[in-house]
Amino acid sequence: MDSQRKEIAQILLDTESVKVKLDDPFTWTSGIRSPIYCDNRRLISFPEAREMIVKGLLNLCSEFEDIDCIAGTATAGIPWASFVAQYLGKPMVYVRSKPKGHGAGKQVEGVLDAGNRVVIVEDLLSTGGSAINSAEALKREWDVDVVGVVAIFSYGLETLAKKMKAAGLEYMALSDFTTLSALLVEKQEISPTDEARLIKFAEDPETWFANLA
Repeated sequence: MDSQRKEIAQILLDTESVKVKLDDPFTWTSGIRSPIYCDNRRLISFPEAREMIVKGLLNLCSEFEDIDCIAGTATAGIPWASFVAQYLGKPMVYVRSKPKGHGAGKQVEGVLDAGNRVVIVEDLLSTGGSAINSAEALKREWDVDVVGVVAIFSYGLETLAKKMKAAGLEYMALSDFTTLSALLVEKQEISPTDEARLIKFAEDPETWFANLA
């Protein structure tokens, strides 16, 4: 288990940003029933955890060369993008889930230059829809080069990998579903059998709940 991924997973547990319910799963907005719910919005209220998360995101961003701007996804990605942009001394923009229905009808708020190299900051990666939508908006409205996506946590779903590859987006997360599951077993909060059930969710989230019985 990678030490940094484990450390971030522990932070998520310590701040109660992650909850696990195998027998009474959570319902995502997509309708998918999930045994794990990750609410990274909580993290901004914990200064020490927040600092570690920001340092981790900065390390991920350093993997991309010549970054011109940081973009945050509305709303949960905005504070993290702001922290990262401030540390790097870079401009920041944020991307709405859809264009405004009034005024200029913009989806991207802030200022960019055509050709800028942009990294998108997300709090969470599940199916990849938000990141891809944001990348498309940035390219459409400002003609920039979205070089990658960084996030705090990834569910590690196969559909995420497929969609991001199809969109031509490189992505990285500080921690992931596999690391979290292994840590829960190590801490004896779930059994190895429960871990296997969690892994099955990551492999096929859309049919996982129907196959519980």
